[in-house]
Amino acid sequence: MVSIVTVISVEVTPSPEPLLPPAPAVPRSARRLVVLGDSTAVGLGDPLPNRGGWRGVGPLVAEALGIEPDGYLNPSFTGARMGCVLTKQLPAAVAHRPDVALVVAGMNDTLRPDFSAEKIAADLTEVIRSLAAVGTTVVPVRYHDHGKVFRLPQSLRRALSERVAELNAAIDGVVEREGVPCLDLELLPGAYDLTAWSVDRLHPSELGHRMLATGFTERLAEAGFAVPLPVSLTCSGGVEPSTAGHLGWLVLKGVPWVWRRGREFVPYAAVIMWHSFRERLR
Repeated sequence: MVSIVTVISVEVTPSPEPLLPPAPAVPRSARRLVVLGDSTAVGLGDPLPNRGGWRGVGPLVAEALGIEPDGYLNPSFTGARMGCVLTKQLPAAVAHRPDVALVVAGMNDTLRPDFSAEKIAADLTEVIRSLAAVGTTVVPVRYHDHGKVFRLPQSLRRALSERVAELNAAIDGVVEREGVPCLDLELLPGAYDLTAWSVDRLHPSELGHRMLATGFTERLAEAGFAVPLPVSLTCSGGVEPSTAGHLGWLVLKGVPWVWRRGREFVPYAAVIMWHSFRERLR
């Protein structure tokens, strides 16, 4: 008896290699930081002991990122507009070749009669592109409604709010086109708490500067930077201004500033008031 055995060849497809999750990106260490902008960038509102000047958001961010003193640069100055950042601060910033640049500017523009959202956008674009060319990640800010903090008559508050909205629209357009991170102060927790503001209601207090620094470092962490020492919201190292100091600042600095800027801003506010009046008559 002969047995016939049929051999069937079965092609076996090897099992695919299991898909492994992508390796997490290693956070990048920042070695050099530059802070550009106006009096908030200078640190006003967060005084150091023994008349040691201002600290503010810049040194707090530098400490959080682990940046050494020679890696930190702050050419900002009070009263600076976005155009000042471009023409007077940017050259030193580019020469510093920072890994990170913070830009806090634009609010001074809103109070001037020659305000131009288009020029602000063009100036900020040039700042970002010039720094990006040397490998810098730039983080600008978009602003909260300052009229909710700095008490103004309703008509002036509305005028200021409209200007800030124009400023933010310009910044938003640049941020979207250039693909850079941005700190939205409107979304910053506690942005409208009075404890976050100094006596003038124009500059952050020490707590406010710490909140700003926290917001900046969060954006930088999202952009892939290491933040080895997160910013604490516990105030320390600064000076709590005395009542006499408050009054002195208001008399010598605050009131004259409001008077100067008010004279320039009131004509614009008057136009807003006139348009509002005409709308009510219709």
